[in-house]
Amino acid sequence: MNDNDHSPKVSIYMTATCPYCIRAETLLKGKGVGVIEKIRIDREPQRREEMIARSGRHTVPQIFIGAAHVGGCDDLHALDDAGRLDRLLESRSAA
Repeated sequence: MNDNDHSPKVSIYMTATCPYCIRAETLLKGKGVGVIEKIRIDREPQRREEMIARSGRHTVPQIFIGAAHVGGCDDLHALDDAGRLDRLLESRSAA
């Protein structure tokens, strides 16, 4: 879904060992998202401030689809359960 020019960019602020980060990534890959920008705040601690500024939150994961802040893992799953994740992933306006 995310491999063409019309799909929004998907970014996740995450750490390597966070089970919620892994769960969120698994859901996105299951939805066909081939390219996920993984911003590893455990490797680049200075990016944590960027994450907080963009999301207003201090915990990982923080997920962005295009310019839209989705939230964390539970938020992503709730969006999927509500049937809105696929539309957001396909939306050009989210990019």
